[in-house]
Amino acid sequence: MAAVQKVAVLTSGGDAPGMNAAIRAVVRAGISRGAEMFGVEHGYTGLMSGSLTRLGARDVGGIIQRGGTMLGTTRCAELKTPAGLDKAVATLRELGISGLVVIGGNGSQSGAAALDAKGVAVVGVASTIDNDLYGTDITIGATTAADIALEAIDRLRVTAASHQRAFLVEVMGRQCGYLALMAGIAGGAEAILVPEVETDPETVARELCEARERGKSHAIVVVAEGARYNAASLAEHFNTHGQRLGFELRVSLLGHIQRGGSPGVFDRMLATRLGAGAVERLLGGHHGELVGMVGGKLVTTRLSEVAGRSRPVDPQWIELARMLAV
Repeated sequence: MAAVQKVAVLTSGGDAPGMNAAIRAVVRAGISRGAEMFGVEHGYTGLMSGSLTRLGARDVGGIIQRGGTMLGTTRCAELKTPAGLDKAVATLRELGISGLVVIGGNGSQSGAAALDAKGVAVVGVASTIDNDLYGTDITIGATTAADIALEAIDRLRVTAASHQRAFLVEVMGRQCGYLALMAGIAGGAEAILVPEVETDPETVARELCEARERGKSHAIVVVAEGARYNAASLAEHFNTHGQRLGFELRVSLLGHIQRGGSPGVFDRMLATRLGAGAVERLLGGHHGELVGMVGGKLVTTRLSEVAGRSRPVDPQWIELARMLAV
């Protein structure tokens, strides 16, 4: 395979704190190796339409502390079609770009795997606040999103204690309970609901009643958006049976506020290491890989293994949450 001289980078899917730090690392690492760097605007949609801009070291200055992505991002269903893939490949060939770095989560890396199968030299960078990507212990944006959720829980607990009430806090995470578990455990939640564990409103009510019997005057329930009973269904159940259950729940949906924070130290460093590592792999002649971190070290996993798979939370975290909610 010929040496990669022109490299493009794109961000795809949901934005995550630290994406800009990853872009910065990719661009500057590429320039330091003598590559000509390009940024793809608006993810795979921009790749198909040819929306690329040459990037220099100064173009990515002052962005490491910013949330979101300077390149923009979309969720692109068209890339899943043969015509969409052909458009993306044609853009890269027309511009003479033979290397692509894809920063994103599950759907984004599935797209990267499809491009790899088409002969594109592509390397993925693990980035999603959900932290459910196969091939890495942690993804860019997950720790900052958990910190934002934790700050909200801490603030709500102040009001819950003042009014002796129970608050229900819904966090993001799709079908993975990582954010709910991390924020819930760190925030001392009395109950945590995640997609990985089947539960029901009556069980939650019993746990809250038992907490009250143990002397607790207020409570925090953290629920992942992908849980079978989300905040809306739990609140409806408690409102309908409030007199019998003896609890009134106040509901707070954190939603996309978790995505927009300035990345913390860990996410900036993780993004920097993964971004630079992706370029090193690409310019070293390797492709069709996802760059992630396992056991504190950079590792690579074949994109064909990553595509269509997700990584559930470690069951030990679930057990720890149960043990501490006393």
